[in-house]
Amino acid sequence: MERTTVLIAGGGPAGLILGLLLARGGVEVTVLEKHADFLRDFRGDTVHASTLTLLDELGLGPSFAEVPHQIVDKAQVLLDSGPVTIGDMTRLPGPHKHIAFVPQWDFLDLIADAARTEPTFTLRMETEVTGLQRQGDRITGVKYRTRQGETGEIATDLVVAADGRYSMVRKEAGLPVHEFGVPMDVWWFRVPRFAGEPNGATGRFGQGAGLVLINRGDYFQIAMLIRKGMDQQMRAEGIESFRRRVAALVPWLEDRMETVESLDDVKLLTVKLDRLRQWHRNGLLCIGDAAHAMSPIGGVGINLAIQDAVAAATLLAKPLREGRATPAMLSRVRRRRWLPTAVTQNVQRFIQNAFLSRALNGAAGFVGTSKIPLPIRVMQRFPFLQVIPSYMVAIGLRPEHAPAFARRAPERIKRT
Repeated sequence: MERTTVLIAGGGPAGLILGLLLARGGVEVTVLEKHADFLRDFRGDTVHASTLTLLDELGLGPSFAEVPHQIVDKAQVLLDSGPVTIGDMTRLPGPHKHIAFVPQWDFLDLIADAARTEPTFTLRMETEVTGLQRQGDRITGVKYRTRQGETGEIATDLVVAADGRYSMVRKEAGLPVHEFGVPMDVWWFRVPRFAGEPNGATGRFGQGAGLVLINRGDYFQIAMLIRKGMDQQMRAEGIESFRRRVAALVPWLEDRMETVESLDDVKLLTVKLDRLRQWHRNGLLCIGDAAHAMSPIGGVGINLAIQDAVAAATLLAKPLREGRATPAMLSRVRRRRWLPTAVTQNVQRFIQNAFLSRALNGAAGFVGTSKIPLPIRVMQRFPFLQVIPSYMVAIGLRPEHAPAFARRAPERIKRT
């Protein structure tokens, strides 16, 4: 039987960051990723200020700078009178007063290339975890299947579930989940962007829907918020109905909606918001979306997942090297990350319940009214308040920093 010290299920941001950090800490680690590559469209593309700082600490800042990306330093809402800033990241502390938008596959390739330089790191693509192995109440390994149909088993001291919001590993482990209701799902699509149009991330709400336009250089990446469970009905209404909905919210997009040729170009994100009551079993730890699926509000899910990975590596690298990663030690990861996770989810729930639910039902929004909502008027009157939502999104509560054993001098990683 094959063996590794740590087996990570899932090669997303949390899994690869954890793999890199543990390998730099001298821990033998294997990451299993079921896909052949990281090329999946409309995945979370935000690299937050706290993550940019982490990359600097890991010596990866110069390599990241070479990856094509867009810098966003403000968040706006689009009123009938024009865009109004509600989040000003230029007021943030630290060296990175912005977030970066970069295709997730480029970011993951960068982390994977850095991890491959560590002798104790292994990444196996096209290899899916299909089950857990147990001895008594302890999880001792995984079963896997390759795309070619080959099967096998890997014994390990610790299985880490980083396989996302639909985590098979957490389901197999029988961990209880607390699910929170959500009023929306998201349609993702893109349209051309022209010079002089809104920069940053811009929201527009009303007419029973919402749009968030993200500047990606020569195009907008757009999230269209729709009422929960309306995907099939809206698709049945056809492409012209969709184009009219978008134009009703942002009329100046009407002339380019023909670039969305069919609803096959519109991708559904089924929104979930949940949190495990316990993040571990004996021999198993869940992090990222496998531990707490986040709403797309603020785009903070990747940030929380990466912070979980850093905390786990910081707390567990030494015990794992010494073969003593006990359940009590695994529970420390949840204790360290519970407060920022719970607070962020509660803020998302408040925004959902206080505004988005009403907007999606046509009872609130910024379309057809000249009245500026009170919170926005306050932020315009006292601009320094705009740093509060910016800090929550770009840095978050209790940002994690690279442990000393994982830090490196700035270097350019050879890309594969």
